[in-house]
Amino acid sequence: MVLGKKYFSESESSEKSSTSTSVKLEEFQEIVDELFLLNGVLNIGDWIPWLGFLDLQGYEKRMKALKKRLDRFRAHVLDEHMAKRKAMKDFEAKDMVDLLLELVDNPDLEVKLTYDNVKGFIQDLIAAGTDSSASTVEWAMSELLKQPNLMDKATEELDRVIGKTRWVSEKDIAQLPFLEAVIKETLRKHPVAVLLAPHLAIEDCNVNGYYIRKGTPVFVNAWSIARDPSVWDAPEEFRPERFLGKDKDFDIKGQRFEMLPFGSGRRMCPGYSLGMKMVSSTLANLLHGFSWKLGGSYQRNEDLDMDEAYGLATIRKFPLVAVMEPRLPVHLYDAF
Repeated sequence: MVLGKKYFSESESSEKSSTSTSVKLEEFQEIVDELFLLNGVLNIGDWIPWLGFLDLQGYEKRMKALKKRLDRFRAHVLDEHMAKRKAMKDFEAKDMVDLLLELVDNPDLEVKLTYDNVKGFIQDLIAAGTDSSASTVEWAMSELLKQPNLMDKATEELDRVIGKTRWVSEKDIAQLPFLEAVIKETLRKHPVAVLLAPHLAIEDCNVNGYYIRKGTPVFVNAWSIARDPSVWDAPEEFRPERFLGKDKDFDIKGQRFEMLPFGSGRRMCPGYSLGMKMVSSTLANLLHGFSWKLGGSYQRNEDLDMDEAYGLATIRKFPLVAVMEPRLPVHLYDAF
């Protein structure tokens, strides 16, 4: 949808048979992980500028190396799409990059788009659409594995609504209120980002008793808001039932300030709708298609480590290890 084709191989054997444009899936994940880490770390040079040239933590060196890897990949994607456009007489855009290149060639745009802008879009679309959704699904699975009774409730709902003769489709999600509650509670307790996108005060103002001078950067701590004990009962506990009953239709698109996982207003996350569909469909099918149990060295589910790692996204400090077994008829797995 974004790039129009698969640019990374899953194994060494598939890599050999693919074109030289492919990168190994593990390498692509390394790039995304490094991107999220370096965009979220505390860099001393940002706060004490006169120490910046020393690069005491080595982050600037790592970011420059990452930029070279990203530039090579983005330049190739762009060159390939441009060549494809030139080779076809009546070219029709089939992916996001094609559409962006059409805008570059549009002379009527009030604000001109450049090829560097398109490269930036490619980076944003890949980064925002991979780790963020995957992290939310991983946190949801972690919380459900920690409390197996909640996983049982979710699978019971899936069996009742979907049955065991097919996979969950997008149109089914609206009929799964408990699954929706699980996702909302996951976003409350584990928002994709601790801090929302930075804002700048365009004039002097007073917010809840705090005087903010014009030109002051403002950071909204979504993580802290959603764990405020004056707003939420037992905020450290994972309770999907918060979003059932009278709060079944609790808005998470910025209209309720008790939690702002996607921000609010004109600067809220533009990928909200797509992200929710990806998370809902992925989590629903993981729970519907497989039985799960905790892997690794944990003797009890409640002992599962839930520590968070620091970065642009709120990810698990240690990857979740789980064992799955099929729970649907064998023929339904043939598509995989």
